[in-house]
Amino acid sequence: MTNKKNTTLDRLKHKYRLVILNDDTLEEKFSYRLSELNIYIGLSTLLVVLVALTVFIIVITPLKEYIPGYGDTSMRRHVFQVAESTDSLETVILKQQAYITNIQSLLAGEIGTM
Repeated sequence: MTNKKNTTLDRLKHKYRLVILNDDTLEEKFSYRLSELNIYIGLSTLLVVLVALTVFIIVITPLKEYIPGYGDTSMRRHVFQVAESTDSLETVILKQQAYITNIQSLLAGEIGTM
């Protein structure tokens, strides 16, 4: 097993030369030595950078509003205001019900201490 592992590692470390030539003059424009390991590391780094950049752009810009389940900030503010007004209306209704109950008790002649 270690022999197979060593051959795979050796294969990944084997050097290749990437050469870019001018097609008309066959002049070498660019040359670079690389290995499969360098390519894997480079592509992995590029992938991580692209994912991080995408997440950064979504978090910073208003694009986050298009993500399902993520509400608009103005909508959140509106929901909070509606919840507040509902709570205050509920309080008013409870007070009115207590007042009506007291009035009904007085009219029925059931005077009691509260």
